[in-house]
Amino acid sequence: MNYRTFGRTGWQVSEVSFGAWQLGAGWGHVSEADALAALHAAIDAGMNFIDTADVYGDGRSERLIAQALKERSEQVYVVTKAGRRLDPHVAAGYNRQNLTAFIERSLKNLEVDTLDLVQLHCPPTDVYYMPETFGVLDDLMQAGKIRHYGVSVEKVEEAIKAIEFPNVKSVQIIFNIFRQRPADLFFELAKQKQVAILARVPLASGLLSGKMSASSTFGSDDHRNFNRHGEAFDVGETFAGVDFATGLQAVEEIRPLVPAGVSMAQFALRWILMFDAVSCAIPGARNRQQAVDNAAAAKLPPLSDETMAQLRAIYDKYIRSQVHQRW
Repeated sequence: MNYRTFGRTGWQVSEVSFGAWQLGAGWGHVSEADALAALHAAIDAGMNFIDTADVYGDGRSERLIAQALKERSEQVYVVTKAGRRLDPHVAAGYNRQNLTAFIERSLKNLEVDTLDLVQLHCPPTDVYYMPETFGVLDDLMQAGKIRHYGVSVEKVEEAIKAIEFPNVKSVQIIFNIFRQRPADLFFELAKQKQVAILARVPLASGLLSGKMSASSTFGSDDHRNFNRHGEAFDVGETFAGVDFATGLQAVEEIRPLVPAGVSMAQFALRWILMFDAVSCAIPGARNRQQAVDNAAAAKLPPLSDETMAQLRAIYDKYIRSQVHQRW
């Protein structure tokens, strides 16, 4: 495993880390045994950074992480998110009372006295124009409830606005072969301010695993079924906002570029790691083998300039018109 500096926190984090949405809900059922096995395999492989949220399985993901870490002695950074418990999910809800309650609940779920880092969980755009919300986070940091805070965003514009606040240490954003816009402007701004970047949805909800086809089906409790058109949350979180059939066409053009002995998922992760502004990619894993396979992407050699250009051309041909200006 390779490690990268996580912004201004002083942390060195595994460049392939662990996204724990799958352990909660929204991807079909994952048993407790499989969840714990995936976490232990990830740590065994050198991952020292886990991303979760209080709404993943209504706290199940956080509680499983706490359970796994009781059996480990390694330094593992656990970052969570707050805000999506609001109903309705409106900007006014990002106030002192609610944020304090959310953070107290995550402290209990994770069985810690201080959260390593809390991210606002894709709040409405108006929140980025509410300095008082970030003032609440400053106060919670001062009180010792959180060490650092950041944001998880839907749009590049939100990311650019967020890093105007001086104590925003990290931005989590969708970035993958099918969502390339963050690299155009935002990455350079983040590097200038030493803001960490977490690349989420790195495999476009599995599209970039190369294992799907037109006949692939998903359970009723899988967001790739129930959020195809943004019915539950932003459609960009499902298949990175790409039309499924179009995504499959693009995948077939990517397939010949993948070296022998490398999975397309590993190849897609290695593409993300070509960008030095990225602190870590956070693919999910439903079981031990997926965690092991994800970690192996860090061992791959850099992609050639020619391959990077070919991937950009595939993006331009199939994907750009659907997603580039939308997010």
